[in-house]
Amino acid sequence: MTHQKKWEFFKNKFERDQLAHAYLFAGAGQLGKKSFAKKFAEFVGCKFPDLMFAEPEGGKEISIEKIREVQNFLAYKSYNGGFKIVIIDNAHLMSQEAQNCFLKTLEEPKGKTILILISSKPEMLLPTIFSRCQIIKFLGRPSPSQEKIEEENKILQDALKIVNSDLGQKFQYAKSLDFEKQDLSQILEVLQKHFRNLLLDGSPDAKRILRLIEDINLKITTTNVSPKLALEVLLMQL
Repeated sequence: MTHQKKWEFFKNKFERDQLAHAYLFAGAGQLGKKSFAKKFAEFVGCKFPDLMFAEPEGGKEISIEKIREVQNFLAYKSYNGGFKIVIIDNAHLMSQEAQNCFLKTLEEPKGKTILILISSKPEMLLPTIFSRCQIIKFLGRPSPSQEKIEEENKILQDALKIVNSDLGQKFQYAKSLDFEKQDLSQILEVLQKHFRNLLLDGSPDAKRILRLIEDINLKITTTNVSPKLALEVLLMQL
């Protein structure tokens, strides 16, 4: 599995009954920190209603009210007789009030309780919170989210439909795009990935197309050419 060494570390600590009360999973986004936390909670037998998640509301912040919910959740004994675990995603987005309130929970851990904070910007946490957690650093290159994968697949499917169509359809495709919302460089990046894979598969035309894409990419980054015109030029030569 991903992060195998960390998994062995936690498994060993669990088997020796040496788990800490609070951990901070620190590292870039999309490294699987949240999935790791969920899998570990499952491994130690923690499930609903003894497992609680807290995250920013509306993508903004984690309020003091949410932290009070966490405290209330931890005030009761485990329903299943094992661990009670709270996973706080994007913990650095706790408001100052929420962080100060959360300190009380860290300072007075109760029974078989584990708090897992997940953050890509741990420096935004209060030093007193940081110092009371065992830091687990997640390294590596972020994996693309499922949302990004689906978005790129749609871009590729739409573009490939046009590649072998007539000029009228190609111009219509370029005209239909809203370049304030759809970045041309993203379309070019998706096409580059596709034709690089074809090049590896021995496609005789892939190298020529990759050169065309690189030329267009250079033009849009070094000149004031309009994205619509640049895309039309590319499509005419495919």
